[in-house]
Amino acid sequence: MRRVRVLVSGFVQGVFFRAFIKNEADKLGLKCYAKNMENGNVEAVIEGHEFKVKMLLEKCKTGPAGSQVENIKIFDEPFQNEFKSFKIKY
Repeated sequence: MRRVRVLVSGFVQGVFFRAFIKNEADKLGLKCYAKNMENGNVEAVIEGHEFKVKMLLEKCKTGPAGSQVENIKIFDEPFQNEFKSFKIKY
């Protein structure tokens, strides 16, 4: 099992990026949260099977239509089994 914190920068707010992450995470059976940051980035924390986490990270590199991902930073963290489902944080 794997847990990552992801920071996505670029034109990623106001383009349904969080909803995109939710839809993709739901398809893969991953648990996570996503939130908009004050600096214009989107942060997500994702937990689940390593292969599925990698698949979601690949999706985050392109994002939904209308977004323009400039950079993605991935930080591995200790797996915590923290989430019951996906959450959008405000």
